[in-house]
Amino acid sequence: MEWKTRVSELLNIKYPIVQGGLAYLAYSDLAAAVSNAGGLGQITAMSLSSPKELREEIKKVREKTDGSFGVNFAIGQHGRPFEHMLEAAVEEGVETITMTGGNPAPIFSFLEGVKVNKLVLVAARRQAEKAEELGADAVMVVGQEGGGHLGKHDTGTMVLIPQVVDSVSIPVIASGGIGDGRGLMASLALGAEGIEMGTRFIATKECVHAHPAYKQALMTGTESDTVVIKRSIGAPARALKSVWTDKILETEKVSPSYEALKDLISGEANKHFIYEGKEKEGFGWAGQVMGRINDCPSVKELFDRIINEASDIRLKWGKD
Repeated sequence: MEWKTRVSELLNIKYPIVQGGLAYLAYSDLAAAVSNAGGLGQITAMSLSSPKELREEIKKVREKTDGSFGVNFAIGQHGRPFEHMLEAAVEEGVETITMTGGNPAPIFSFLEGVKVNKLVLVAARRQAEKAEELGADAVMVVGQEGGGHLGKHDTGTMVLIPQVVDSVSIPVIASGGIGDGRGLMASLALGAEGIEMGTRFIATKECVHAHPAYKQALMTGTESDTVVIKRSIGAPARALKSVWTDKILETEKVSPSYEALKDLISGEANKHFIYEGKEKEGFGWAGQVMGRINDCPSVKELFDRIINEASDIRLKWGKD
């Protein structure tokens, strides 16, 4: 049974499944495993300290897979300059660049004339339209169920995906609340031509940087064990509920400013939990799909499960 869509053809992958950027977690082991399983694995560029480290990570992926992979650039509101990292990715001949957070226009300017697939993560119809105007080859559209950074309007995946599909001509990749074959088929039914998953890939064996406590929390928690932080500074993002996120929310009530929050929401605080499992010293991103996660398979096992489930649904729908 083939799974050919404009997304799979654009990205040169067997299945239209994209691994999310996953700050501080998306490195060569996970990216290569996803690409070997037939999807698009990704490296998170801005979690690396230098262009040299990014080049080394790209080489590691190529040593582990012959499959296509991408490099994700998370351009946060308070992020550091990205141009030197982007230059390294281009010089290494990366085929796909994805962009999340912030204004992607500077990246498009930098990539003008460069033959590379350009994907943008958006959380609203207007953002998708703007991405297409800038020259995006596809948009990844995240509903409010997703983990990490979200849109400001709390629009769910079920409503947002068809809205965007109807408003752009480029392929749409659905994200937010997706972690199995039913999610894949639902996304295709809504008009998307692929899916992006983040949280589900954290709870896999090849996500080697994620602390066991992080994975355990994803496997034992429910969708109610997530909370949206950073609303007060206009950058809502979904994380695992914890004493640390309680502290963030309390601070937002008293002093809703980036200056008051910056240490609580920093990359260092993020790493204290996701690398060290210290839930009283940091936090981890998580989408509501954690309510559907109850094990930690290999990426290959996860792909087999997704495709088998989706194939059964296709057969029930009467497709050949």
